[in-house]
Amino acid sequence: MENILGPSIKRIRKEKHLTQKDLGKMTGFSQNTVSQHESGSRVIDEKAILKYSQALGVTPQELFNSYLVKESLEKDRFIKDPSQTNIDNTVDILKKLEEPRQQNVYNYADNQLKEQNGKVVNLPLVGKSAANPTELTYGDVEIEHDDFTDVPHGADTAIRIQGDSMEPLIHDGQIIFYHQQEEVENGEIAIVEIDGDGVTCKQICYDYTSDEVILRSINKKYEPRRVKDDQVRIIGRVIL
Repeated sequence: MENILGPSIKRIRKEKHLTQKDLGKMTGFSQNTVSQHESGSRVIDEKAILKYSQALGVTPQELFNSYLVKESLEKDRFIKDPSQTNIDNTVDILKKLEEPRQQNVYNYADNQLKEQNGKVVNLPLVGKSAANPTELTYGDVEIEHDDFTDVPHGADTAIRIQGDSMEPLIHDGQIIFYHQQEEVENGEIAIVEIDGDGVTCKQICYDYTSDEVILRSINKKYEPRRVKDDQVRIIGRVIL
């Protein structure tokens, strides 16, 4: 019969740290015959297969299974999954990009995965909120709707922050999320309107002795701002 099991015999022999001479002694074959069997240059019959199986401590079926595994691995070298090819090509390109561009690719891929998994939420996006102790955002509030991923639990509105007073927690230009409510606890970060003129993002602290609200910045270079309680309207609690 055609010899297709020679490579399997050779592999298992090496795994068991046997030489061709050792295997020859165990099977009664000469070292030259073992070599020819392993290379496939000599036909191997059923009796020989049985002798090799007994000597190597495996069944004839296990020899054949080993052959099938080898064939499968060989095919995988030439027949590659198209999706895996796309992954490999993308990784190769990613390695050539500068770090900021790598981050852009990651962010895009992460958003694609979340969209695929149905984790996109459509929320109203408020124009801008000032995070600056000397500025407020004036005029009519512009509201549009947009799709977002990574929306914190409980958030119902998004807003884009303007200014650096809440850094490093919240950065200039960052979109954050909040839950619309009229009250917040002492020390929570909120979106607030002051005197009906403008909107800002600040940490809220209450001074009950003077009926004042202290608007604190995270950025230590800005001093806290104190305003009367009736001058402040809480719009919502920021959820990070």
